Amino acid sequence: MRKKLLLYVSFVIAFLENCETTHYRTTADSPVRRSYPISNTGNRATTSASQTELEYQALVKTYKSETAEVLTDLLNNPSPDDPKTSITVENKSRCNMVLTISGNNYFKKIPIGTNKIAGVMVPKNQNYNFSGMLCNSIYQKTKFITSTYNITLSN
Repeated sequence: MRKKLLLYVSFVIAFLENCETTHYRTTADSPVRRSYPISNTGNRATTSASQTELEYQALVKTYKSETAEVLTDLLNNPSPDDPKTSITVENKSRCNMVLTISGNNYFKKIPIGTNKIAGVMVPKNQNYNFSGMLCNSIYQKTKFITSTYNITLSN
């Protein structure tokens, strides 16, 4: 059973590496990087990183993963006529995050744990805004999606 699981995981990783990949670091070369200020609520200081963690914990309880659909899209070499494509996001940071993907008639928040990969299916040929906070740094990107798209985030 372990050999099958290892083979399956290796197969998925190999396919993910062949997808259109964009690597972003939350350093000076990233699209946007801002640190959130600390907001004081009475005597308690709350950082945006802790707010993100709270949102992550709440969302992960109700989030319905699209893993099967994403893997089917990645493994089956979809036809150009398919109305949807997959977006995968790899979080290589030390922080959990919530990534918001929004486009024309599309909005989804995706919880992505530390060193985890998440994916969603989206309609093709649209502009999508990607935003989230990763370890007190903001990630923002707009991309026109026509085919499988992969984002790797790290700190």
